Amino acid sequence: MIRINLLPHRAERRRAKKIQFIALSLISLGIGVLIVVMVHLAISTQISYQERRNVYLKEEIAVLDKQIEEIKKLREQTQSLLARKNVVENLQSTRSDVVHLLDQMLRILPDGVYLKSVKQSGYKISLIGYAQSNARISTLMRSVEDSPWLDSPTLVEIHSASVNGGRVSEFSLNFNLTKIATPVSPLPTKSGGKG
Repeated sequence: MIRINLLPHRAERRRAKKIQFIALSLISLGIGVLIVVMVHLAISTQISYQERRNVYLKEEIAVLDKQIEEIKKLREQTQSLLARKNVVENLQSTRSDVVHLLDQMLRILPDGVYLKSVKQSGYKISLIGYAQSNARISTLMRSVEDSPWLDSPTLVEIHSASVNGGRVSEFSLNFNLTKIATPVSPLPTKSGGKG
């Protein structure tokens, strides 16, 4: 017996293909959504990782900035201490200069010359004083020239003035304080042999 299929097989096939298309579309859509979600998660993970790194770097930069400030303060303190050390060394090396200056002033100051002020700026000495005559000022300048601790006397000005009712010459004189190297005496040697 012959069977005839009177069912619409083309419609069945179309419906099956349509169902297959819808299923494949849903699967593709699901895979697409899954890929988008995975890419989004990967990107957000990378972003959060980079943000954590940025926070860590900012904290480390803040620590380094504090250390740099401390280093700057230490350098300033070091410079200050070095400046103080230099001042102390200069004072230590020149402390005898004032003694020599005053000693020489006592030795070279002729009678009839009176000092009003003595100023020292480094090795330059400025005198202001009174003299009974210009000859006494010349004697003072020659004594400065002959002194082993003083040199280069320069008369800045001289004019007459009256002090306590008397006429005197007021003068201003500059000269330099020199450094004399103290000779080092050799140590005595012991003779070892009998002759």
